[in-house]
This record gives sequence, C-alpha cells and structure tokens, in this order.
Amino acid sequence: MESARSVTPCFAPGNIYVTAGVHALVENGTFHPAPYLKRHLSGDWGDIDPEDWEENQSALEHDNRLLSVYHVTPELTLWIITEWDRSVTTMLLPEEY
Repeated sequence: MESARSVTPCFAPGNIYVTAGVHALVENGTFHPAPYLKRHLSGDWGDIDPEDWEENQSALEHDNRLLSVYHVTPELTLWIITEWDRSVTTMLLPEEY
C-alpha cells in the first residue's frame, strides 16, 4: 500500500505525455507510472549517477532539462524527461528515445 504522506513537487510538469510503449504497458495492466512521476516531480531522480543527480539539482535553479531513470524491474526501465521550460514532461522507455 502506498504511503498516505503527500509529496510536494519541486516544479510544475507542464503537459504530461506517455509514449506508445508506456501506454501499452498501462493498457495491459502491467505497469502504473504514477509513483515514478511523483518521485520525478519531488526531485527523486531515481537510478542516475551522482554527476547527473547534481546536474538535475542545478537544472532546477537554472531552467535546464530534467531526466530521471527508474529501473522498475530487470526488464523494464522508465525514463522521465521534463523540458527546460517545464512545458512538457514525457514518460518513455529508453528504446523509444
């Protein structure tokens, strides 16, 4: 069961999109991206190296693009990208980039 505590977003996501690959996983009931989107919006960048983590932290202040990577299972990795102007956030599979 997910925690009842609320997470305050660090930034506005703009329009939120999912790619065809993520949409197919949602439609067949094998994946629910909402918890990962919440993590991304709260500044939990997931499974990225420390240098990329610091780059994202800097991007919050300097309006650069944000990237989160989540290794959901050994076979499933989710990327979430928010554009520099915070107009669009896209959830995608790495092979769709």
